[in-house]
Amino acid sequence: MVREQIENRGVRDPEVLAAMRRVPRHLFVDSAYAYDDRALPLAHGQTISQPFVVALMTQFARPVRGWHGARVLEIGTGSGYQAAVLAEMGAAVVSVERDPDLSAQAARNLAAGGYGGVLTEVGDGTQGWVAGAPYDAIVVTAAGPSIPAPLREQLNPDGGRLIIPVGNREGQWLTLVERHGDEWRERSLEPVMFVPLIGAHGYSEGRID
Repeated sequence: MVREQIENRGVRDPEVLAAMRRVPRHLFVDSAYAYDDRALPLAHGQTISQPFVVALMTQFARPVRGWHGARVLEIGTGSGYQAAVLAEMGAAVVSVERDPDLSAQAARNLAAGGYGGVLTEVGDGTQGWVAGAPYDAIVVTAAGPSIPAPLREQLNPDGGRLIIPVGNREGQWLTLVERHGDEWRERSLEPVMFVPLIGAHGYSEGRID
């Protein structure tokens, strides 16, 4: 999976590649296709991203001082797989999921994989998680119409990085935001397709324009 789907497509960060090799993906998705190059369905209309996209987002989100000890916020826990990859690299992870059933299952998956230190919370991810801010990196695993203001504000002013898909059903771009003091720099990176980011600063329930 790592060699053919990830490394051969341009992901070069050695820590990301090592983490992707170590995290047992089959613990996080009940499918014979767990290691295939595809997104897979979860409960309640959610998905687990294809391995390449997980690795790509992780590489782009890399904190300026590296992953070890970094404070990281994930929005959209899903199965817990992305959170496990982040934790495998030594990050202190808070993961927010709006669906309580998914959050509970993800917590079980993470514990089974040895990642019980990940803090799983239920809430509106578009509001972030103020209690753990500021974050060295924020990873958003659903597409919003724009970048939620609370997530911008919860970035570490000293080089915090936010990776998020932005767009609608017609097209989305993986977008990187870097914070330097009171300046936020944005750039579009790759075309992607994610489920909608639901919440006060995202899309309404069941709607993506």
